[in-house]
Amino acid sequence: MRMFPLENPSDHPIESDRLRAWRRGRAPRSFFGRDARIVASELIGALLVYAPASTAIRAARIVETEAYCGPGDAACHACAGLTKRTRTLLGPEGHAYVFLVYGMHECFNVVCGGEGQGHAVLVRAAEPILNVIHRLDGPGKCARGMGLTRAQDGASLLDNELFIVERNTPSKVICTPRVGVAYAGEAAEQPWRFLDAESSHVSRPSPRNIGLGKTQQLGRTPNYLSSSSSSSSSSSSSNSSSSSSSSSSS
Repeated sequence: MRMFPLENPSDHPIESDRLRAWRRGRAPRSFFGRDARIVASELIGALLVYAPASTAIRAARIVETEAYCGPGDAACHACAGLTKRTRTLLGPEGHAYVFLVYGMHECFNVVCGGEGQGHAVLVRAAEPILNVIHRLDGPGKCARGMGLTRAQDGASLLDNELFIVERNTPSKVICTPRVGVAYAGEAAEQPWRFLDAESSHVSRPSPRNIGLGKTQQLGRTPNYLSSSSSSSSSSSSSNSSSSSSSSSSS
């Protein structure tokens, strides 16, 4: 994989051309205006691009996500209602939700569903594509390696600086319970962690930290994904809901 040094993108014409192409494939608002579980599945294989004006473009292919589904999901931050922390989470779809966990790790999430629904998707891991020099196999590592902090909390994902590029072809997605949310009780066993089955860049949590620590349920394809996970993200005009987490919760 070719890595450019972290310099101004204007120094690299090829890199600038790539950025223009990625912007043309940027996910529209309708992509995010759906249930977090659908968005989490369709983010597998999509590109996360961060292109601030002052530094180099960074890009990575998303390979692992978790869905958090509003106030009814005991693992979701939306259970706390509207607070300073959850204001972005409960806001409109198509925005970044970045929070601090364990007092040290920042976690990048995508708000989806619709305003007030509290649905979001945690990006847990990604494969470096451009200008990323560290592994991104964990939510804290992923945000840090992409240069994303709480300064991006509330940032629009529909603008030119921070955005998602829809995948061109479906990925083989497998599901497990989420990581680090055993405090949520039976909700922890929901198969709402999505992984690229063929990627070596997914995180490797201890089995005891997955769900309630029971046997991993790899390869499950829940009913709500049976039709949409194989279709292209571009057919994203359907509606649904939006929340998010890390080795903690969203």
